[in-house]
Amino acid sequence: MVVIRLSRGGAKARPFFNIVVADKRVRRDGRFIERLGFYNPSAKSTEEGLRIAQDRLAYWKSVGAQSSPTVDRLIKQAAQKAA
Repeated sequence: MVVIRLSRGGAKARPFFNIVVADKRVRRDGRFIERLGFYNPSAKSTEEGLRIAQDRLAYWKSVGAQSSPTVDRLIKQAAQKAA
């Protein structure tokens, strides 16, 4: 199954997450199919903390990709920020 989930990057105590499309069997930070955006929980108010390519997200959802609960929350957060 194909899932949309977070892949962790960054340094110790300074997390940075990529929003990726990956096979469910692959480890969290392993190989992925496509990068859809990023989430930076430690972003300052002047920095961009969340970006998601909505067109690619809609495509992957249309072909059956499941998103994780955390990514679902981030998608809702990005939609509220855009509106």
